[in-house]
Amino acid sequence: MMRVFIVLSIAAAAWAQEPQLPEGPGREETSKLCKQCHEVARSISLRQDREGWNTTMNKMVAFGMKSSEKEFATVLDYLVRHFPAEDVPRLNVNKATAIELEAALSMRRSQAAALIAYRDKVGGFKDLEAMKKAPGVDPVKLESKKDRLEF
Repeated sequence: MMRVFIVLSIAAAAWAQEPQLPEGPGREETSKLCKQCHEVARSISLRQDREGWNTTMNKMVAFGMKSSEKEFATVLDYLVRHFPAEDVPRLNVNKATAIELEAALSMRRSQAAALIAYRDKVGGFKDLEAMKKAPGVDPVKLESKKDRLEF
C-alpha cells in the first residue's frame, strides 16, 4: 500500500510540473502529437518562426510521428502562434550547442555539427561573415537570422 502511495505521489508531482499548453485551437492536437515521443516541455522549449517549426515537425514525422495533414497544419499554426521566434533570446553562436543551432537557425543536424566543427577549428566566430565561411551552411539562411545572433 505504501509503495502505491509513493508511486502516485511521484506521478502527481511530475504531472503538476508538466507545463500547461495555452488555450486555443490546436492545443489538444499539439499535446497528442508531441507526447508520441517525448514530454511536452521539450517541444515547447523551442521558440521558432514558421519555417523553424515546420522543419522541426518534419523531422518528427521522419522519426515516426503519426499525424494527418490537417493535424500537422493545426499544430504548426498553434506552435507559431504561441511559441514564436520573437520570444527567443539572442543565440551566442560561439557557445551554442548543436540542438540550439538547429532550432535557432532551422538547420539540419549535420549542418549544425559541421558548423560546430568549423567553429572549433577556427577558434570561434568574430562576426556573421566569418560564420558564413563554414562549409555546409547556407549563407542566405544565416543572413536571414542575423538579428537573433550574437558573437
